[in-house]
Parts: sequence; structure tokens; C-alpha cells
Amino acid sequence: MLSTGGGGGALYLGVLTSLFHLSGPVAAATSLFTAFPSLVVGSIGHYKTGNIRFKVGNRMIIAAIPATIVGSLLSPYIPKIIYTWIIAIILIILGIQILVQFIFPSKNKKKSKFDNLKATLFGVISGLMVGVAGLSGGGPILAGLLLLNLDMVRAVATSSYVLVGTSAIGLIFHLNGNIDWSIGISLMIGAIIGAIVAPRLLSKVNPIKFNTYVKPLMSVLIIFMGIKMII
Repeated sequence: MLSTGGGGGALYLGVLTSLFHLSGPVAAATSLFTAFPSLVVGSIGHYKTGNIRFKVGNRMIIAAIPATIVGSLLSPYIPKIIYTWIIAIILIILGIQILVQFIFPSKNKKKSKFDNLKATLFGVISGLMVGVAGLSGGGPILAGLLLLNLDMVRAVATSSYVLVGTSAIGLIFHLNGNIDWSIGISLMIGAIIGAIVAPRLLSKVNPIKFNTYVKPLMSVLIIFMGIKMII
């Protein structure tokens, strides 16, 4: 998932609950345990290629980490159905916005005075996803970076960097001895291999072509993620 800027939390949760039949708390902790090392490895690779945009990434991290802590503390008291619908609607809206932005590109690429506020908001949403449900929170981070006019290559790299911070905090709060070590380690090995390869592949692609082909695909994927959460 690092080639698309996500930590793979939603994918891991789906696999762990449906295929391996793990309970929610165990699946959440195992998912974060699986994703975190690959995010670290992938971020190091993206740093070496120079594609991480630290200014916007740091702003998102500053907003996301407190939200992750708050979400982790509140997670036992939030009805799952309410949380699921809220996040699903947000993802669908973000996906539609990215698709519209791609079809009708704005001629004005200058920095907006609201960009910092937008980055903070996307960071908060991501942090809540990590804290409450054990997801990686990559969806809103990547969507936010694309809506802030980063191309796909730099959005992917910056997203991986942000998710290192949120996943680390989320893992601490979701740990509680709930990790299924045998399954988690097996998945983690595969994820690390992918994280090593992805930055090198992205450094060799044409950013304009990659943006043209992958950005609309990502918008559809984000919309699909939102719909999948409620059906």
C-alpha cells in the first residue's frame, strides 16, 4: 500500500477479521503492528528520493497525533456504527472532490490562506481513524495532500511520513497484549519488502504521467473505501 501512500490499515483489518477471524481489538492491534515497520522503511526510502514535503507533513502530524490519543481514549465509548458512518461519508466526499479536481483542474495553483487549516483538518481526521478503529488513517491524509495540489508521487511520500507518527501512537494505545504475533509477523515481512521496493519504483516514474493515471484511480479507491465501510 505504500506505493499509493496508505499504510494498508483497512486492508489488513479486512483480512485479519474476515480471513483469519480475529476479534476487533486483536485485529486493530495486529494491523498497526504490521503496518508500522513498513511505514518506517518506506518513509526512509522516500526521504532518500527527496519526495517528502515536510512542511505540510509536519502540520498534519502535529494535528494527527493529539487526535490519535483522544480517539484511542474515547474508542471504548464511541458506538461503532456512528463512527463508521461519519468516516465513510468523509472518505466519499474527499474522493469525489479529488475526482472533480482531476476532471476540472483549477488554473490557480497558488497557495490558499486556508491550506494550513485544511492540512490540520485532514490530520485530525486521520488521527481519529487510527485512534478509534486501529486503521492507518492513510485515506484522508492522501486525499488531503492531493487536494492541496501535491502530485501523486510527493503525496504518496508525504503520506507515508505522516502515517509513521500516527501509527506509532495508535500502536501504543492499541497494544494491550492483543497482537497475534504469528499472523502479524508474517504479514509484516511482506509489507516491509513492498516498502523497500515502492520508493525506488516511484523515483523512476514520470510524475506527470503517474499523476494522470493514478490520481483518478485513487479517487475511485477512496470512494470505494467509504462505501465499503457501510455495506
